[in-house]
Amino acid sequence: MSKSLEIDSTTLPETQVIYTTDNGTLQRLFDRCEEMGKKNIQAFLDKKVLVEGSYYPNVWLETQPMGGEMYAKRNMEVALNNQLIFMENQRADGRIPGMISVVEGELQSDFDWFQGYCFPVPALKMYYWMKKDKNYLQRLYDVLKGFDDYLWKYRDSDGDGCLETWCVWDTGEDHSTRLPGAPDSWGGETPPSGIGQVPYESMDVMGYSCSGRDVIAIISKELGNGQESYWQEKADEVRQKIKSYLWRADRHACYDRDSKNEFMDVLTHNNLRVMYFGGFSQEMADAFIAYHMLNPEEFWTTMPLPSIAVNDPLFRNIASNDWSGQPQSLTYQRAIQALENYGHYAEITLLGKIYLSVLEKHLFFPQQFDPFTAEPSKAKDGYGPAILSALEYHSRLYGVSISMDDLFWGGLQDGEFERSYTQQWAEDRFTLKSKHGFFSGYINEKQVFRASNGVRIVTDLQGQVKEIIGIETKPTTVRLEIEDRRFTFTIKPNEAYVIENKGVIKKKRVAFDYPFAR
Repeated sequence: MSKSLEIDSTTLPETQVIYTTDNGTLQRLFDRCEEMGKKNIQAFLDKKVLVEGSYYPNVWLETQPMGGEMYAKRNMEVALNNQLIFMENQRADGRIPGMISVVEGELQSDFDWFQGYCFPVPALKMYYWMKKDKNYLQRLYDVLKGFDDYLWKYRDSDGDGCLETWCVWDTGEDHSTRLPGAPDSWGGETPPSGIGQVPYESMDVMGYSCSGRDVIAIISKELGNGQESYWQEKADEVRQKIKSYLWRADRHACYDRDSKNEFMDVLTHNNLRVMYFGGFSQEMADAFIAYHMLNPEEFWTTMPLPSIAVNDPLFRNIASNDWSGQPQSLTYQRAIQALENYGHYAEITLLGKIYLSVLEKHLFFPQQFDPFTAEPSKAKDGYGPAILSALEYHSRLYGVSISMDDLFWGGLQDGEFERSYTQQWAEDRFTLKSKHGFFSGYINEKQVFRASNGVRIVTDLQGQVKEIIGIETKPTTVRLEIEDRRFTFTIKPNEAYVIENKGVIKKKRVAFDYPFAR
């Protein structure tokens, strides 16, 4: 077990979000999210943590490091604890618990399943939120390396270079029809045999390693330990194996393989998970989005992103906790990083507007939704990934969001409504104000830019404009003012522009294949 990393919570930067808008519907949703989010803060012995909520009074590796980092906007102590609780309870062999609970006054760590791995990037982002604590970063390096070592020691049981999932809860797909006969959990380091079709050659578990290695490379550069190139090459090896072994170019998607190493012929949203982990090439991500994610007969239903494509024989529209079909709030939460990894910002706009509109209507935060009616599968209110997804889409579309050394300023048009969104971080205040079709960015009351709505502005922490990104679903005329400079240009969805030599230059364009035309 890892030693406790002593960090004085009183030295952490204070954070706060203040949001006001005359769009009453959006304001009510935002206020409700703030209220419900606080109810998911619980004491785990000496740590205040953010639990998953609703039916789940636990912290899970697939949700709570990610959810904690998103909550850093509001409570740094809780956000950091959602990383430390997993880091400090890592086993000596490198394995990280899939779930941690408080049972009869004692902390209980469960190691019989992975329960996803939405941990490396959120934990890295906390280093930046903390103003770059090198002791924390070194500990994180050791934790991530230990887990990656564990994966490759035990989870490639047939030695073919592809990591395996041994049970349902390794990937957190409760009750999924795509995992017939698989045990829910599996303890130990010996793979199951003669049970269902496990072990599976897994796109998810390969994604775990890819994400971890990418982050270890970033940490290596930050620490200056000379290992950056090594770990980047190791991450690229995983990406190449995903492409050569699990990607089917003729079908524009990844598919797991069963214990006989034969493809499992079911089209799943897990492709989007691999994008969250950074395991696809740009071409693979573009193809999956164009051919499948935006296809109304597969994943682009009335409420998009079912867990299994709705035209797949294994799809089931089950309203209880079930990953056989209904769109999950957790998928919406992961989709933000998945799409940002590959420059698909306009698709974030599409998803965010749909997700917020459904929650605005119901003011209820469920685990999942009916894909055809968009009705919440009502069970118990307060599901954390639903609350955090709403707040995160809010910050991406209408507010300002800190991401490591960058600021994302969301200038989505919201009719004629006015809004103000402030992110406080220690002594700094980052404020976005939107009115009359324009939005302005302020750092500590000083205006750093003014632009017409319809784009995302990316700046550094001092307000230097780094990129202008098209987030609307149609070409948009942009008017940008930076001090005494004025620029006017047209930007298409998913285009990124930079300012060079006093002019605006297109840096990159990622395909936007909407509406579906394949």
